Amino acid sequence: MRLLDSYDIVIVGAGPAGSVTARFAAEQGAKVLVLERDREAGIPVRCAEGISSGGLSNFIDIDKRWIANEISGARLYTPDGNYLEMRSDVRGYILERRIFDSALCEIAADKGATFLTKADVVDAQRSEGDGVTVFFNQQGVHRRVKSKIIVGADGIESRVGRWFGIDTSLQLNDISTSVQYSLANISVPHDTLQFFFGKTIAPGGYVWIFPKSGRTANVGLGIAGSFAQNKGPKEYLDDFVERLFPQASINYTVYSGIPVASTLKEIVADNVILVGDAAHQVNPITGGGIKQAMIAGKIAGSVAADSIIKKDYSKKSLLNYPKEWDKALGSKHRFMHKIKEKVLHANDERLNKLSKMCKDIPPEQISLPELFKQVIKGDPLMIAEMAKAFVMSKIDL
Repeated sequence: MRLLDSYDIVIVGAGPAGSVTARFAAEQGAKVLVLERDREAGIPVRCAEGISSGGLSNFIDIDKRWIANEISGARLYTPDGNYLEMRSDVRGYILERRIFDSALCEIAADKGATFLTKADVVDAQRSEGDGVTVFFNQQGVHRRVKSKIIVGADGIESRVGRWFGIDTSLQLNDISTSVQYSLANISVPHDTLQFFFGKTIAPGGYVWIFPKSGRTANVGLGIAGSFAQNKGPKEYLDDFVERLFPQASINYTVYSGIPVASTLKEIVADNVILVGDAAHQVNPITGGGIKQAMIAGKIAGSVAADSIIKKDYSKKSLLNYPKEWDKALGSKHRFMHKIKEKVLHANDERLNKLSKMCKDIPPEQISLPELFKQVIKGDPLMIAEMAKAFVMSKIDL
């Protein structure tokens, strides 16, 4: 593959945010280069791999090759061991991220985008004129390429953002410090997500179990950074796994930091767009970001391509992207961030009320209106907001 000296758009990162941005920019005729630090997209896996069917079908024809398991319900465990069970006709999926991410890249490549792996971007600067120069290392060779627009899809506390003056820092309460095990030799309901809450289990967060089969699952835990000073997430997760799955085998371990904040105040600058985790476009309650990244990527790619057509790469030209993102999910995320701050300080007694109030409702009959009706009977100020924010977001991962 011959690398050109310049492209219309250079995207840093080939995860769902970067590859979907590349797809929608390339199909409008933009010359797009995607630089990926790892040897291929989708590795290492840094998430629980869950998403709703609707979150996928709007972007890609569902292929059974990258579906590990189908989900039809969820259980939310409160600290006293009780749980609220939900069943839905809306299907969820547990993905094989390596295969799925590769499929997104293949679609973008079919639209004309160029991908370069093992390409570690080390700097980017504005060039003379109206473009940027991107510097990267590939297999020991220092290289550079010019572009009109650079897209940072490079994860939490984006370097691309910092290089161009965008503040991508996070408060401790807005970082979910997470660890996840891929477990085998366990027994779990194969079609049910499970979530566990409580100060002694996961302060300021929760434990998740995302089954890939009845015998294997992604089991992880995230806690707010401010709670990780005396006991880290791995210690909490080890305690949980030892208690529930003492015979489990750990296939691999993943550590990550997840931005559970509102979207950054600035996600564009002259010649610059941030997308996905880099823009903090993650559900602040759940930490889910696959669907969010694809929605943002579609908007960002279209806006970037339109700016290329207009030959205007200024911040003003790119502002349609944050405007459309705000309509799609940004305003909802601001609300969820406020709820998250309340949930962070909820005591176990408050959490225990939720399952007790809803214990007589059949799982298939639990709807949001019915849930709210039951919750309001108890504590309308706290628990209703918590249930609404969490359940809404997890039903639509």
